[in-house]
Amino acid sequence: MRVGSGIDVHAFGPGDSVVLGGVRIAHNRGILAHSDGDVLLHALVDALLGAAGLGDIGQHFPDTDPQWKGARSERFVAHAMDLLTRRGQRVVNADLTLLAQKPKISLWRDEIRRSIAIMLGLPEACVNLKATTTEHLGFIGRDEGLMAMATVLIDDVKNG
Repeated sequence: MRVGSGIDVHAFGPGDSVVLGGVRIAHNRGILAHSDGDVLLHALVDALLGAAGLGDIGQHFPDTDPQWKGARSERFVAHAMDLLTRRGQRVVNADLTLLAQKPKISLWRDEIRRSIAIMLGLPEACVNLKATTTEHLGFIGRDEGLMAMATVLIDDVKNG
């Protein structure tokens, strides 16, 4: 068994929605990012790659490469999952935390968990999603952006 962790941060910018865990959520601002700026999935990809010892999201999907401009982050998760599968590894569970003053995700929590579970090929019960604010401290507290953290456990398929 191997554990990986990931962190991602994006600033708010112009727009009317954010994407979290593959789910588009109406919001009074968008995200500044090369891709769709899904902080939850970016942190998840880093956790998956880290657990397998395969570097980080920037090595696989550099923001200097125009092919990733506006890309949906589900593609990044699919790539990481493909790498794990080729190595004979599988995800056991994932635990994600969103740090944000807004948007509040309680209305979308189940849909986001379901979306991530599908991407990882897991039952929903194996994907946990938490959210917290920073009590108005720092860039998150000033509502300037979002941050996400993810932890995953992977195992060899033969151990499953």
